[in-house]
Amino acid sequence: MSTRPELVAHHRAITGKAVARLRRNGQLPAVVYGHGHASEALVVDAREFDQLRRHTGRNALVDLKVDDERAQPVMVYGVQEHPVTRRPLHVDFFLVKMTEEMTVDVPVVMNGESYAVSKLGGTLLHLLDTVKVRALPADVPSALELDVTPLETFEAMLHVSDLQVPERITIVTDADEPLARVQPPRVEEVPVAAEEVVEVAPEGEEAAEAAGETEGAPAE
Repeated sequence: MSTRPELVAHHRAITGKAVARLRRNGQLPAVVYGHGHASEALVVDAREFDQLRRHTGRNALVDLKVDDERAQPVMVYGVQEHPVTRRPLHVDFFLVKMTEEMTVDVPVVMNGESYAVSKLGGTLLHLLDTVKVRALPADVPSALELDVTPLETFEAMLHVSDLQVPERITIVTDADEPLARVQPPRVEEVPVAAEEVVEVAPEGEEAAEAAGETEGAPAE
């Protein structure tokens, strides 16, 4: 018996801009495809899907039951979100075969404390957010961890080969691909004011001589 969570869906005839009405009624547009299965338009309850996401991570496996059909294992393959509210707008379900490996993108999560960040004031840079892995559907992780403790200097860098990879998972992304480094703090240069040249007017005898030379000068 499957221990995967189950999600109920229904066939959807509404497409295009009209799906906005579905969202207003608490329904979430979706599609399911994969393994020769033609893309099929569905709709799921938005609240139920939200609860599902709260209890499962990325690349979660779900038993999707469409109307009266037999439930089938699918992966939550992609979720389109509103750019401001982050509310789901559309979800893609990918049909999987539990005995067949698949290649998916898995997020990289940074763990640990970098000396170059905590003591030297640098900024941790994530150079790659996800890596591609190949595994059976049940073995696909929701994320892979990267320990950033070795980043003790601004010259240090971590690569895909530094990831903590569970058994039965093959990393497809190049092992030499950089994942993280620490950027030195910016040093703001204080602008140096240019020296002002001040012309001093002649005083005393020098002023009188200057005036006399001016007055006695021949007119042209």
